[in-house]
Amino acid sequence: MNELLKSLGISEVNHAAHDGAEWIETPGGDELVSYNPTTGEKLATIVQANEETYEKLLERAQAGFAKWRSMPAPARGEVVRQMGNALREHKEALGKLVSLEMGKIATEGEGEVQEMIDIADFAVGLSRQLYGLTMQSERPGHRMYEQWHPLGVIGIVTAFNFPVAVWAWNSMLAGVCGDAMIWKPSSKTPLCAIATQKIIEPVVKEHGIEGVFSMIIGRGSAIGEKLISDRRVPLISATGSCRMGRRIGEVVAKRLARTLLELGGNNGIIVMDDADPELVLRAVLFGAVGTAGQRCTSTRRLFIHEKVHDQIVERLVKAYGSVTIGDPLDPSTLMGPLIDDGAVKDYQDALAQVTEEGGEILCGGSPVEGPGSFVQPTIVKAHRDMKIVREETFAPILYIFQVSSFEEALEIHNSVDQGLSSAVFTNNLLTAERWLSPAGSDCGIANVNIGTSGAEIGGAFGGEKDTGGGREAGSDSWKVYMRRQTVTINYTDDLPLAQGVSFDID
Repeated sequence: MNELLKSLGISEVNHAAHDGAEWIETPGGDELVSYNPTTGEKLATIVQANEETYEKLLERAQAGFAKWRSMPAPARGEVVRQMGNALREHKEALGKLVSLEMGKIATEGEGEVQEMIDIADFAVGLSRQLYGLTMQSERPGHRMYEQWHPLGVIGIVTAFNFPVAVWAWNSMLAGVCGDAMIWKPSSKTPLCAIATQKIIEPVVKEHGIEGVFSMIIGRGSAIGEKLISDRRVPLISATGSCRMGRRIGEVVAKRLARTLLELGGNNGIIVMDDADPELVLRAVLFGAVGTAGQRCTSTRRLFIHEKVHDQIVERLVKAYGSVTIGDPLDPSTLMGPLIDDGAVKDYQDALAQVTEEGGEILCGGSPVEGPGSFVQPTIVKAHRDMKIVREETFAPILYIFQVSSFEEALEIHNSVDQGLSSAVFTNNLLTAERWLSPAGSDCGIANVNIGTSGAEIGGAFGGEKDTGGGREAGSDSWKVYMRRQTVTINYTDDLPLAQGVSFDID
C-alpha cells in the first residue's frame, strides 16, 4: 500500500491546504491521522489548516475568480476536459485509494472515479451552452432575454462516503460556469482529497489559474464554521447529515446566501405481487449492502406485498448469508468495512433499539470479530410504529414491512422526514404511473423496476424534505452555480412603460 500512496503523491506527513496552484507549506493547524478502516492501521498524517491559512486561500480564490470568470466558457471547458483526462490516467490508483481509506469495494472505488470522469465530460459539453431564454416584450421596439453569469467563490463541503465524486459533481460544473471554489473534504478521508488535488495540479499550473480549484482540510468548528459564515462565499454546497445541514442552512440563510444541500436519505422500495423477483433480489442486495449501507441512496426500508412477502424474504436472507465480507481490495469481497468504530457503535445502538421496539432480527446483527470496522449485513422484520425506522443509520441494516396494498405501502413510505431516493417494482403500468404521479413518491428520485442506488450523472441528483432540496450533476443543475440576469434592450427613440403605465412630463 505504501507504493500506492507514493504513486499518488501521498507521503507520511502531508499538508492540508492548496491554493489552486501550490501547497501551503505551513498550514498552521494540528495533526490529523488517516486510518485504514479495514485494519485500523495508520495510513498517513495530515497537518491541518488554521483560520489564517483559510484567509489566504479565500483571498487567492477571489483573485482567481476575477480572472477565471473573464475566460470564455468553452476555454474553461477545455481546462475541465484536461482534468478529466488526468483523472483517466489515475483512475485505477485513485479508485484503490478510495477503497483503502473509505472502505468501499474495488469496483465501487473505480466506479466513483469514473463518475468524476463522466461529470467532467458532461461539463465540457455544457461549457458551450449555459443558455438563457429569449422572452417577448410587450413594449414595441424592445428585446428581452436572460443571461447567466458566474456566481463567485463557492464552498464545497463533502462527506466521507463519496470522498472524491461529489467534489467533481460540484467543481466541474462550477468550473465551467466560471466560479472559483474552496473544497473542504471530510476529515475521515483526507488522503483522497489530497490525491485528487495532486492529480489536477499540473493542469491548473499549466493554465495559470491559481485560486480557482483550492482545497483546505481543518476542523469543522474552525474552518467549517468560517467557510459557511463568510459573506464572500455566495454559495455553500454541502453533503452530509440532516443535523449538519440544518446548521449550515441556518448560518447561510442569516447572511442571505445560497445553499445546495444533499443530506440524509431513508430510502424505500415497494415490491408488488406482480414484481420480477430476480430484479428485486439484485436491486435490494446492492442497494442495502453496497458500500456497507453507507450511501445516501442506500436501501433502508423494503415494503413487500403479502402475497410474495415470505418468498422474497426467504431469498434475501439466503443471499445475505452468502455476502463475502473483508478486504475491499480483494476482488471476491462484496462488502467492506464501515468507516470507523463510531459507525460500528451506531449500528449496534440502532439494533439495540430495534429489539426494544419489538423488531425481529432475521439475519446478521453483530459486528465481525477481528481487526477493522466490519459488521454483518442485517435484515430486520419491522412494524410501522418503530421509531428507529424513521431514522437514517449509516450501516447495512434493512427494515422489511409486510403490506397488503400499494396504498398502504405508499403511506408508510412517504411518512418519514427524508425524501431522497425511492423505487417500486411492478409490471403493472397503472401502479407505476400512480407511483410517479403527484400523489405518489415524495422523493427527489423515483424509480420503476430499478433500485434506489446507482444514479447516473445525466439527471439532477437530490431530494426533498429533510434531504435538503438541492440538485447536483445533470439536467439544469448548473444554474445554482450562476446568477440569472434579465436584460431588456430598447432600440427605439421612444420610452414606453410596461403595463400601459403613463408617466409623461410636459
